[in-house]
Amino acid sequence: MYIAASAQSAHDNYKLLIGSIIPRPIAFVTSINEQGVVNAAPFSFFNIVNDEPPMIMFSCVRKATGEMKHTASNILRNGEFVVHIVDEDNVAAINHTSINAPEGVSELELAGLTPVPGQMIRVPRIAECRIAMECRLTRHVELGHCDMMIGEVLCFYVEDELIHNGRIDAAKLKPVSRLAGASYAAVGRTFDMERPQYES
Repeated sequence: MYIAASAQSAHDNYKLLIGSIIPRPIAFVTSINEQGVVNAAPFSFFNIVNDEPPMIMFSCVRKATGEMKHTASNILRNGEFVVHIVDEDNVAAINHTSINAPEGVSELELAGLTPVPGQMIRVPRIAECRIAMECRLTRHVELGHCDMMIGEVLCFYVEDELIHNGRIDAAKLKPVSRLAGASYAAVGRTFDMERPQYES
């Protein structure tokens, strides 16, 4: 079947997008407000956008009122944030941070997560996350009712046991990805495939 995006509601398009583009990695983002309160929230509109310099993006859907969520407004105010990778050991606590907490209430405290001072920015990383990337905002793009944040990675935190010869061991990391609705996925069967080389 063909479905014209313009012929159905935004919510119906959303359901097709999140049900088709799977699995999606999850960015667990920390930011701070003007009072220094740490905000934390997960986002599954997330990926790499560049490697030199290293850059990543996530997109933050606005509230029903059109107002920016705390994460986006914090990042626009001070230009800093940390992106963490979600894994099987921390996913339950990170899911708890998606609670609709009021301004000034730290989701970290509600979820029982532990902030650790950043190395290069003021925003803390989370001790329970085994990979974190300290970022500086390079571009904010308004996309309808979403705010896309593109950040340059200034510093990587990786637990020692996860890295071998400069590469991350996915089996040890046990990353979790987002599917549709309330569904998540762990890494299942993996396989290798070499890129073909053209020979004239």
